[in-house]
Amino acid sequence: MSTAHHTSHDPSHGTLRSHLVGYALSLLLTFVSFGAVMGKVLPARAGLALIVALCIAQLLVQLVFFLHLGPRKGQRGNTGIFLCTVFLIAIVVAGSLWVMHNANLNMMPMQSAPAGAGARP
Repeated sequence: MSTAHHTSHDPSHGTLRSHLVGYALSLLLTFVSFGAVMGKVLPARAGLALIVALCIAQLLVQLVFFLHLGPRKGQRGNTGIFLCTVFLIAIVVAGSLWVMHNANLNMMPMQSAPAGAGARP
């Protein structure tokens, strides 16, 4: 007794072509980043700016082609949840840095005087 196994592919999860395009873009961005760092083709500041830009591009490629986040109808809920999560993480990180910075500024300076130096007979 054999049963036919039907697999329906949901188009909101991408096609083989879109996955291959995403893979090719990811490889290209990775190789360009690696080449820019190893080849030392730019000064340090310009190289850092290029790496950050390529990092953001890589992030967008990963989100669109592999996590399938975007404005399409079937993906709006996931995109909304993702953006809310990013916003909450940004609040937690920024708040933590703010608290640590203020704590550092408002700490009492430690006096490094020898023991008994301030005592009078």
